[in-house]
Amino acid sequence: MPRFIRFIGYKKLVPEAQAPYQKYVTDAGYDLTAVSINETEDYIEYGTGIALEIPKRMVGLVFPRSSVTENDLMLKNCVGVIDSHYRGEVRCRFYNTKEHLDYVQLDLFNGTSNHIHQPRLNRKLYKVGDRVCQIIFLTLPELKLIEKEELSSTDRGDGSFGHTGK
Repeated sequence: MPRFIRFIGYKKLVPEAQAPYQKYVTDAGYDLTAVSINETEDYIEYGTGIALEIPKRMVGLVFPRSSVTENDLMLKNCVGVIDSHYRGEVRCRFYNTKEHLDYVQLDLFNGTSNHIHQPRLNRKLYKVGDRVCQIIFLTLPELKLIEKEELSSTDRGDGSFGHTGK
């Protein structure tokens, strides 16, 4: 059966950037490698040094790699969406889950409270050269939303969060 291959252009923005790649041909995502780190009080951002030319009607979805479970990180926006018209650097912004051990100390005798900030030591983060995220490319269907007076019925209906029990 003939295969239809879409081409997605990429540009190295810095010489040390690594092309997005699949470790195995069966992988869904293309790994993104960190070439820079920008750490602030609110996040840690890894630059990949890569810009993409995603075709129209396609999207790149940036997910954490499974190795994130070995680090003290969580992707801040859960899934990054790279639209087809974006041409800037693909960056991965994480929340450092063990950066802060904050708590409020209450003084019950005089009704005051103090905010205590105590950074954690020995945190595990990605380093420059590590594969930090993966990007999955999907073709988007052409859609048109239409307003309706009534929607078709289903077994679930309008049952929401946890409506089926445990």
